[in-house]
Amino acid sequence: MVVSSEEGTDKIRKVVGFGYWVQGFRCFPWMAVNFFLKDGLRVDSSTLQLLQNSANLPMVAKPLFGVVSDAVYIRGQHRIPYIAFGAFLQAVSWLAIAILSESGISIGTMTLYLLLSNLGASIAEVANDAIVAEAGKQSKSSTNSQPSSSGELQSFFWMASAMGGVLGFLLAGLSIDRFSPQKMFLFYGLLLTVQFFLSIFVQESSLDLPKRTADVGIQEKFTELLVALREPEIAYSITWFAASYAIIPALTGTMFFYQTQYLNINSSVLGISKVFGQVAMLLWSVIYNRHLKSVTPRKLISAIQVTMAVFMVSDVLFVNRIYRNYMGVPDNFYVVMFSGLSEILFFIKILPFSILIAKLCPPGCEGSLMAFVMSAIAVAFIVSGYLGVVLASYAGVTGNDFSGFPLALLIQALLTLLPLYWSSCIPDDVKSKTSRQKE
Repeated sequence: MVVSSEEGTDKIRKVVGFGYWVQGFRCFPWMAVNFFLKDGLRVDSSTLQLLQNSANLPMVAKPLFGVVSDAVYIRGQHRIPYIAFGAFLQAVSWLAIAILSESGISIGTMTLYLLLSNLGASIAEVANDAIVAEAGKQSKSSTNSQPSSSGELQSFFWMASAMGGVLGFLLAGLSIDRFSPQKMFLFYGLLLTVQFFLSIFVQESSLDLPKRTADVGIQEKFTELLVALREPEIAYSITWFAASYAIIPALTGTMFFYQTQYLNINSSVLGISKVFGQVAMLLWSVIYNRHLKSVTPRKLISAIQVTMAVFMVSDVLFVNRIYRNYMGVPDNFYVVMFSGLSEILFFIKILPFSILIAKLCPPGCEGSLMAFVMSAIAVAFIVSGYLGVVLASYAGVTGNDFSGFPLALLIQALLTLLPLYWSSCIPDDVKSKTSRQKE
């Protein structure tokens, strides 16, 4: 059956869009995880943050999954089967956590299942990202396709993920006080089960992805990836981008304990705060697609980095009670309006950067290179999380003593500005690999 480019793009939006939406909805069970660990297993803020970041270790293996996805076909398909397998692993993990936590589950056992869940999520994300990269290049090379671009597809799926996050955080905030964490884990496990069964009935040929002219093995794919990473524009960009995250000590676990343990902020307020951040991310994808695509990547990413530091300084004023005592701003108002935005700033610069890498990516290794980028970001987030534990310890912050928290936030803000001195690593004038080859 011959599939037109327009029909293929429409099918991609439905199939992959649902996948991105489900991954965006992951915040629903993870918010329950945070409260379950704090209130059910009685862990402290440092242990919570260590567990959160250690659970992301499977994301580091994304380059391997990308190479395998590029090279190994399963029944003539090399994207959809990996999405289905990723959904299966996640479903098994969350259903197991839901069942075992009813009768009592240890931190070690829960960590293992969270690792398995993130292993499945990383496999599915690699396949989804590769489809988007391939489809973007296919639409640009086709003369009969509807006006589309890699940037527009990236923005669409960014919106799908953000919409999943909006609904996930909204429902999580409302459910924490009404339902047990076990029921929230069970609900997400069932949702992933639905995604698994939907995926296995999709034929990859209906997506109209570019056809491979020859069968390429895993070793050849690794070689292609290494060749791509030797290109200065790609190597410098990825190194700078990962370092711009790794150098910032994450204090998310500490802030979570400060808001819930010290300020006694209600879970519904935290949920609304996260929703506000996800709505901002959703609007960001629209604004970027309509107004900011012409802005150079270096200028845009640098501006976001500065904004992140400004919000961290604002958190210093918040923790020092200046907003409340001198300006009359209630804690709940600040948490809703600014805390969600502060967290989401860490992620919004991924959109312009992923589009930049898609333009620089050589044809044929989209899955491998995009997976390597996501892996580098995952490693950076893990390092950032561990540095945050070290910084909180250095500042003397504990689950009951937050006197050193303002100092930790100030150091965090200063370190956020450091990468700007090397922002020249991000190219200013970018042409796609295909365009450069034609020239």
